[in-house]
Amino acid sequence: MNNLKIISGFLSQPDDVAIHEFEKLYVALRFGEGRIYNENEIAKLPVVPASHPHHAEWVIRKESCDRLKKYVKNHSKIYNILEVGCGNGWLSAQLTSITNGSVTGLDINALELEQAWKVFNKISNLKFIEGDICSDILQDNKYDLIVFAASIQYFKSLREILKTATKYLTLQGEIHIIDSHFYKSSEIAMAKQRSKKYFTQKGFPEMADYYFHHNMKELKNFSFSILYNPHSIINRLFNKNPFYWIRIKNNL
Repeated sequence: MNNLKIISGFLSQPDDVAIHEFEKLYVALRFGEGRIYNENEIAKLPVVPASHPHHAEWVIRKESCDRLKKYVKNHSKIYNILEVGCGNGWLSAQLTSITNGSVTGLDINALELEQAWKVFNKISNLKFIEGDICSDILQDNKYDLIVFAASIQYFKSLREILKTATKYLTLQGEIHIIDSHFYKSSEIAMAKQRSKKYFTQKGFPEMADYYFHHNMKELKNFSFSILYNPHSIINRLFNKNPFYWIRIKNNL
């Protein structure tokens, strides 16, 4: 662990030019969307006032978070946790309350990682690392649970990122994907058009090159289960969470 870029109040910019370009666009977009929060707001996430412009979104994020925390509580073999694309760290911080192990938040976004460190640095079993999981930043570390929460859509190949993440799982480890859309093959072209239109309206059309639309067929070579299906009859009637919750077990 000695060579990891563990965040301790100072952040360097990523060395990779492509990462730096994505980071600049992503942060600028999030500012434009009103999704860069101040430290007081971050400390309270996923709870926001009813008057908040993204209140409905955070109701969904809280529900996903509560389900995941309950799952971890009920699975005692989950000890060390990695969140990929942790942003400002709110979910990683939430997960520290239900494990006796450690929680690591990983991201390339220096701005939000600095916020994460400032807000949550007193949590003893939590650390943040600046870097890309597709590099060797994690070295030979292993995790019982790797979480992608609203981040899997920023990886072009679902198959490749899952293969990469699997390398960092313990033998009984699991990958969980939450708060991200999965599309039918027939829906992807229209979804891409909507995303391009949205990013263009926000003033950042280039972001469409970094935002990807995945479908379930890409999971066919993995040992996966759907723990929450937004399209089931009961969930369509009684639950407004539009996101699948997918669990992928280590099948090595």
